[in-house]
Amino acid sequence: MSIVMDGMTDETWRPAPDPLVVCSRGSLVELAAVLPSSGRFVVARLDGTRMTDADQVLYDFSDALCFPRYFGWNWDALSDCLEDLHWLPADGYLLIVDNAPRLLADSTQDRHTLFRILARAVHHWASPLGRPEGKVVPFTTLLLCDRDEETVRLRQDIARALHNGR
Repeated sequence: MSIVMDGMTDETWRPAPDPLVVCSRGSLVELAAVLPSSGRFVVARLDGTRMTDADQVLYDFSDALCFPRYFGWNWDALSDCLEDLHWLPADGYLLIVDNAPRLLADSTQDRHTLFRILARAVHHWASPLGRPEGKVVPFTTLLLCDRDEETVRLRQDIARALHNGR
């Protein structure tokens, strides 16, 4: 389910140093750190425990972000849709994945593919190239873990995925 929210205000948009933000459920996350200072933005919440295989990941992302009918149901199509989103125009996007350590837990290859796709989408939206007036659009993926030690392991896994994908 996607939620479009209007008019949240804070002083500045501060992008995360890492393309994927990982934190434990008990951590405090400042809204200003993950959302633009004002405007309309889309928030989509997903559950890692549901996304046990690639097909379910594709389905859940399609459902949460209302992908168009032409969505191709493969990794390339997911990447294309995450870098387009013209059907959900917004000043920023926030994807929240609850239970992130359980996401694709049985397939390291698929999990790393998804992390690379999400990181590319973050970088795509952060680039002013080809945007009206060079305006960047915040696109944040927040991966929530139950415990602090899970955040450490997940950050290490993301680092491996992004390093191996170069």
